[in-house]
Amino acid sequence: MSTVATRLITLILSLQRQPGQKAADLAEKLGVSVRTLHRYFGMLDEMGVPVYAERGPYGGFSLVRGYKLPPLVFTPEEAVAVSLGTSLVGEMWGTLYHESAQGALAKLENVLPDEQRQEIAWARRSLVATGMNRADIEMLAPCLEKLRRAVRENRRVSMAYHSGNSPHGEVRELDPYALVHRIGWWYVVGYCHLRLALRTFRVDRIAALTLTAQTFSVPGDFDIRAYLAQEWVEMQPIKVQMRFLREFAHLAQYARGYWESLEEQPDGSMVVTFSVPDVYTAASNALAYGPAVTVLSPPEVRQMVKDWAQAAAEFYP
Repeated sequence: MSTVATRLITLILSLQRQPGQKAADLAEKLGVSVRTLHRYFGMLDEMGVPVYAERGPYGGFSLVRGYKLPPLVFTPEEAVAVSLGTSLVGEMWGTLYHESAQGALAKLENVLPDEQRQEIAWARRSLVATGMNRADIEMLAPCLEKLRRAVRENRRVSMAYHSGNSPHGEVRELDPYALVHRIGWWYVVGYCHLRLALRTFRVDRIAALTLTAQTFSVPGDFDIRAYLAQEWVEMQPIKVQMRFLREFAHLAQYARGYWESLEEQPDGSMVVTFSVPDVYTAASNALAYGPAVTVLSPPEVRQMVKDWAQAAAEFYP
């Protein structure tokens, strides 16, 4: 479907929402001239879409009373967007929403014309998003299902949670406000009754989870997106600088999308910078490149890489 067709649909929807619009206003909304707008009216008339004009200071263009655009009219791009959305739901949620996503897609394709169905078929072959979860989504499914139900029903949960400070698990009572998928991991955000504050927990670190009978109310001013944005600011991520040796400079180029900056040095080496939440993640990233890199800063990351490397060397006498 061309841009003209998209504009015709937009024109019909605009008239359907607000009758009696002036030609100049409609032309401005569509980004075309008034002359082109009148040509569009002629095209709509040929298509059997009843548009009429009322003259006078309070007149304007309207659809014939009672006319409604069919409920499902998509451009090919819109149809693809809906199709890709259902694929992402299945990829992120696994079996929890897989059947619902497939059912919605089947219903959509059943009412679309051939052009849109062909576009969807092409997109499903050529535009693929996968590997979005770092943990096994099927392994997480039972816990995600309980958390989804708890969030939907405002039910408090009791969970055994593994963290860096409690490797054997720590019992937490949580009022779950939202489920969040971020950077490949699933998180639950809610009010922790142990810390008496909002906290974020990684779902794959929940060893056991029980829904309780106690309910709660989400504060009216809670905004999950604002909370996540502020949480990242408060985390004060660590900025790491490291050098790729000249013979491994291509590895830095290969991952250039990950770095905040990348600078080639006179000797052919590459100095990169990146930000991570903590020193453990920083050291892990550096060690993943083995002898190809040297951490330049900060000192605590340099020391951790050195300590880990020395400890690992003892296993290989």
